[in-house]
Parts: sequence; C-alpha cells; structure tokens
Amino acid sequence: MITRNLARAGLAAGGAVTLGVVLAATAAAHVTIRPDVDTAGSYAKITVRVPNESDTAGTVQVKLDLPADTPIPSVRVQPHAGWTAELTTTQFPEPVQVGDRTLEEAVTSITWTADPGVRIDPGEFDEFAISVGPLPEAGTYFLPATQTYDDGEVVAWAEETVEGQEEPEHPAPVLEVVEATGEDGHGGAPAAENVSDDGGTSDDASAASGDSSDDLARGVGIGGLVVGAAGVGVGAAALRRRNA
Repeated sequence: MITRNLARAGLAAGGAVTLGVVLAATAAAHVTIRPDVDTAGSYAKITVRVPNESDTAGTVQVKLDLPADTPIPSVRVQPHAGWTAELTTTQFPEPVQVGDRTLEEAVTSITWTADPGVRIDPGEFDEFAISVGPLPEAGTYFLPATQTYDDGEVVAWAEETVEGQEEPEHPAPVLEVVEATGEDGHGGAPAAENVSDDGGTSDDASAASGDSSDDLARGVGIGGLVVGAAGVGVGAAALRRRNA
C-alpha cells in the first residue's frame, strides 16, 4: 500500500514538473540571442535562436537589425546549410567614430532566407550565428527581429522590455553590454564564448567546465558505490533476521 501511494505521488510530481516545463517553454517561445550579456570592446559570437510558433506554417525568413546609431565595425555570418544570408550595409551621412575606428558605412541588418523546400517546421527551432565586434560602450541595446512564415504571416519582435513591467507580447532581443574589468578587456563578460577579429575562439572556459564536470561525475559515482554497498548490507541483515 505504501509503495502504491509512493508511486502515485511520484507520478503526480512528475506530471507537475512536465507541466511546468511545457508552460515555461511556451512563455519563452520568442526570438532571442545568446549570449545576451557581453563586454564593451570585445568580439563575440552571437547566436539568434528562432522558435516556430505557428501550428501550421513554417518559418522561411529571419531578419535581425543591428544598432545603427552605435554601429559595429565587424559583422560576419556563420554559414548555415539550407539558408542564404544577406547583409545590409548603410552609408552614413558623415563618418562615425567607433573607438579608434572611423566608419563611413556599417552592417545594420542581416536577413536569412530559406532555400526552396527548407523551413523551420511547427514545433521546431533553429539557430543562426554571427561574429561581431568590437562591441559598443556599456549599455542596453535592442536588436529587433522579423520572422516570416510561408503562409505570409510576418511577426515583428520589436517591442522594448521595460524593467519592472510585464514583458510585452513580442519583445525585441536584448544585448546588455557591460564595462570590461580585466586587463585583456574580457574580464567582465559572462558570455559563453568570445570571438576574435580573425574568427578564432577560446576553449579555456570549455576545458575548465569539462574538468569540473569530470570531478562531479567521479563524486557522484563514488557516492553511488557507497550507497549501493550500504543497501547490500541492510538487505543481508534483513535476510538473516528473517531466516532466524
């Protein structure tokens, strides 16, 4: 009876967790960027995550706008199979000074268009990556996105999120740029990956993470052996009492 009640409780808890995951996934089903926080002056790999929210149509085009009043000198697109990327460059009326660079033009938007027969189907998502830098000075930057479906529907993710207020229905992706604190200019960035101007990446954080994961796995394994041995001892003792 106790076992049956525990099983029922486990099923109920599992159902609650599953429902919570579904609700959370539904609430977060909008176009976002990762990382959403990085360091001023750094180069970063930004990934645009695009979930398909339609039950019947597929996403066939995604456009991301970059700050035009604080242009980013270097913008590069990572190739994505089945999709063609187009960079829109804007000429400035007057040269714009960005750090130690003087820009007469800059990339202000990127549009990914699906090849014939390719789309993001209902219930799926896809990701598109770009390398940008150096990032502008510290501040909050909105990067509006436009999502186009093959049934003609166009969704503009362009509403600004205000701190302390409820999130709008179609929030724009946000990039929070913070001041650098380290000598190399990357000390303040909680970003997952920094990308240099030549496209190279740093694997130091990944290696450290891998070491930590290995240590955790060893600890869990040893703990499991201890618990297992204790269980065998308890079972043996119970068997002896039963036989007696």
